[in-house]
Amino acid sequence: MSTTRPYPPGDRPEPGGDSAPPAGGDAEPATGRDTRRLSFAGESGVVPLARDFARQALYAWGWLPAEGADRRAAAEDVLLVVSELVTNACLHAEGPDEMWITCDKKVIRVEVSDRGAGQPAPRTPHRAGRPGGHGMFIVQRLCLDWGVVRTPGVTGKTVWAELGAPA
Repeated sequence: MSTTRPYPPGDRPEPGGDSAPPAGGDAEPATGRDTRRLSFAGESGVVPLARDFARQALYAWGWLPAEGADRRAAAEDVLLVVSELVTNACLHAEGPDEMWITCDKKVIRVEVSDRGAGQPAPRTPHRAGRPGGHGMFIVQRLCLDWGVVRTPGVTGKTVWAELGAPA
């Protein structure tokens, strides 16, 4: 797990700040970055909701429909990471509050905020043959980097993960 680089230089401020991106998309022309935000307030069925939201973003960004196996696998990896992060928030942190998905030319970043105090980590040793406990192991294997951000004085955390764009 990496927590050494919670946000690359120039990325948006900590979750919950006044400048959080609006729902839908908000492209930043100077950086070529587009951020979309989904609030889970009052929602049920949050995992399929999050996957559908991410899928719509992937269509908007041209990742879908995928041309070729590599592009299809990259899009499926994003959807799987979204599922794992939201599911973990449901199982271990009273459910997710918000999800952000950001795309630039090289990286997609998924962030899920929740009110939980726990620290996500892959189970060690990883036991492939046993049910459950694979979520953060999957995230670790599929992503370029991932980590956890906590804001002092604020309950909860944001778990983030970055995946490389297809070539």
